[in-house]
Amino acid sequence: MKIPHIKTALPGPKAKAIVERDEKCTAPAYGRVYPLVVKEGRGCVIEDVDGNLFLDFMAGIAVANTGHAHPRVVKAIEEQARKFLHICGSDFYYEPMVELAEKLASLMPGPGGKKVFFTNSGTETVEAAFKLARYHTKRQHVIAFHGAFHGRSMGALSLTASRASHRAHFGPLIPGVHHVPYGFCHRCPYQLKYGSCGMECVNVLEKVLFRHEVRPEEVAAIFVEPVQGEGGYIVPPPEYLPMLQDLCRKYGILLVADEIQTGFGRTGKMFACEHWGIEPDILCAAKGIASGMPLGAMIARDEISTWKDSTHGSTYGGNPVACAAALATIQLLEEGLIDNAAKVGPVLKDKLTALKQSHNSIADVRGLGLMIGVDFEDGDDKPDGKFRDRVMQKAFERGLLLLSCGESTLRFCPPLIVTENEISTAVEIFESAIVDAA
Repeated sequence: MKIPHIKTALPGPKAKAIVERDEKCTAPAYGRVYPLVVKEGRGCVIEDVDGNLFLDFMAGIAVANTGHAHPRVVKAIEEQARKFLHICGSDFYYEPMVELAEKLASLMPGPGGKKVFFTNSGTETVEAAFKLARYHTKRQHVIAFHGAFHGRSMGALSLTASRASHRAHFGPLIPGVHHVPYGFCHRCPYQLKYGSCGMECVNVLEKVLFRHEVRPEEVAAIFVEPVQGEGGYIVPPPEYLPMLQDLCRKYGILLVADEIQTGFGRTGKMFACEHWGIEPDILCAAKGIASGMPLGAMIARDEISTWKDSTHGSTYGGNPVACAAALATIQLLEEGLIDNAAKVGPVLKDKLTALKQSHNSIADVRGLGLMIGVDFEDGDDKPDGKFRDRVMQKAFERGLLLLSCGESTLRFCPPLIVTENEISTAVEIFESAIVDAA
């Protein structure tokens, strides 16, 4: 059967009934983007409860890197589930947790030993990094960036600055957090004074923040996404992250790389910071680490991991079933899925870039590997989020699953198993959605 295959109006009758039930009993905090009610997923295909088949180019927000229900991941989960489901890694030992910690320590860029702390999610991983940075340095202040998304729990939310709505009515947040411009945006509103855009945003730390707001000797860490995710799939210029690393080394500030969305092959390398030769002090991982099982990991250099027994903990972090899934996931990534992302990602980017010639609404196409954003603007060259949302809805109606990010961006983050034929199909549907939304 040709994929996608839409045979009912959306939502279909079964999906509509489930959505109505959900609205009566589920917290309204969830931000559902369209009425997709999933029955089953296989590879890059999602089937809803009415039998409609969708081509998935969102992968559960860059989580299902090995595709939905990959047989080897499912097998690893089944085998571990038959042994035991839980025993609490904060209190006891089991081999899957140790084996995964060894593997992650070997994968983190940079020389020397590493220590791993397991969590259940990205936001918990950021919380752990926040605590460790303050504990190790005995400094209170932390720096993050405009456009950053690090999570929604209170510490992570204090670092998040992608949308004011995430933070509204939750204050006061954690004190001592400072936000500065991220390294690059094609709509950068800041007048260049100190060099290129990347240099500008690093130098503003020394020439503005460290001069007027906080001394660098009081800063524990800088949290940065190598490629901003929720902020709009923003790729910094080549000099930006190396300059940021140099600044951290100069003042003894810990560099924390949030690789929660960019990690595990998403950008064509195991971790995105490898594109620039960055060696972070702490690396935050989650999302694609275990193909959809709840797992996160904070990986830190040995000399940073100075906290003592029971300083931090997690009842479920490093769950044995999730660890088994992660080990199978990493093996698949190393056996070819990262290479596939590096190979077909540029194909997708080129095809999307070619659409700019015939669609003036497309302002920019940017990204690395299979993490690509398409930005929309109106006739006055201003971000057009409303048009972006119409395109996303039209794509959904045609069976292509996409997600928004930033002010006016659609993100393309399919499973890393995606083929060139599936890419061609997705781009054709995307273009028809643009035409219909105009």
